Amino acid sequence: MRAAVIQMTSVPDLEHNLARAAHWIARAAEAGAELVALPENFPFLREEDAGPNPVAQGLDGPVVDFLRDQAKRHRVVLAGGTLPEAIPGEERVYNTSVVVDSDGTIRGVYRKIHLFDVALSRATHQESLYVAPGDEVAVAETSLGILGLSVCYDLRFPELYRALVDRGARILLVPAAFTVPTGSDHWEVLIRARAIESQTFVLAAAQYGVHTPRRRSYGRSMIVDPWGLVLCTVADGEGVGLAELDFDRLEQVRERLPALRHRRLS
Repeated sequence: MRAAVIQMTSVPDLEHNLARAAHWIARAAEAGAELVALPENFPFLREEDAGPNPVAQGLDGPVVDFLRDQAKRHRVVLAGGTLPEAIPGEERVYNTSVVVDSDGTIRGVYRKIHLFDVALSRATHQESLYVAPGDEVAVAETSLGILGLSVCYDLRFPELYRALVDRGARILLVPAAFTVPTGSDHWEVLIRARAIESQTFVLAAAQYGVHTPRRRSYGRSMIVDPWGLVLCTVADGEGVGLAELDFDRLEQVRERLPALRHRRLS
């Protein structure tokens, strides 16, 4: 299977971001990708403390309609990064990932569980002020196999990925908008660790660059194989990373180093 990760520099402009996403999805499909992954907050990215999200919407809104249309148009399984899902009766939103099959059918919905409430040396982030946490582990059963769903900060919680593997996932999705300080030191290390310990492919589609005067993301989208080898990395800027996913190799890794069967703690 050929898979693609799309790297974007989204801004606080929904129409602009959808146009950029459509451009890169088309490029990925033209290159033969069957599975295409978008980054976190791909339709709208702004400063965290800017009040209620102006494009918050339901799963029947224009962003999911866009994902369904693109998946059908290009005949790809489309992992839709995340969008701000409206919650009736409150100002906070869910940070929600939607996976759409090549016929436009929604196959998986995941609401980010772990929220980025941290005090870094240069900045404090309180994602829980404007995002509500989800509480359900989710996989997407697609025509290309079972995909395990996660988002950004989830990457630091390996127990989530073990739960996804236990549900049959052989591909793990990590749409992200990592900060520059954490990204430069931790991004690749964490992605490769999750791939190695889970013995799965990891598709990590990321935001890159300057989104607003006070918000930047690290980038370096990548695809990693079950041995922890980096199959592709997207350079600075927007772009597409492509890699072949060899599931015979995945089975060989699991057979020769049967760590998943050796587990004694649950």
